[in-house]
Amino acid sequence: MMQWVQDLPLLPAVAFLYVVIWCRAGGTYLLGRGARRAVHRGRVARMLESPGVQRATELINRWGAPVVALSFLTIGFQTAANAAAGLTAMPARRYLPALAIGGLAWALVYATVGLLAVRAWLELFLVSPWAAVAAGVLAVMAILLLLRRRRRHREMERGERSGSPEPSRIVES
Repeated sequence: MMQWVQDLPLLPAVAFLYVVIWCRAGGTYLLGRGARRAVHRGRVARMLESPGVQRATELINRWGAPVVALSFLTIGFQTAANAAAGLTAMPARRYLPALAIGGLAWALVYATVGLLAVRAWLELFLVSPWAAVAAGVLAVMAILLLLRRRRRHREMERGERSGSPEPSRIVES
């Protein structure tokens, strides 16, 4: 990603990337919808209207939203999932929430740790799901610990600036 996006504060970077993903993924979905309309002629139309394709389309339309949302945490599958959602005519009422959730996850990941960290975790998951879960738990614990330290540090700075001593804690034995 461009250096200037990485130089932005977190919220503006996430907001910018969220708009980007809505445009890119939403555009891909709309292109898929348009392609589906264009091919509804001749032999292709008969194939798309066959019972097997209709069942598959119904399944994707019903259960495809989680796939679309999770596709944003992958590299390379994201565009295919959004195009497939359009090609199968996934209803917008199912697609848009998946885009909103998955797109926000993508923007947060891309603005913070980057997709390389997610890709490394996914590769670990394919080798050892338990190790991947453990790594995820450790990462969450490390983030919580860092946030806790930052909060304490800010509280101590506020106390020093205001001139009031930090409240003492009484320990009972």
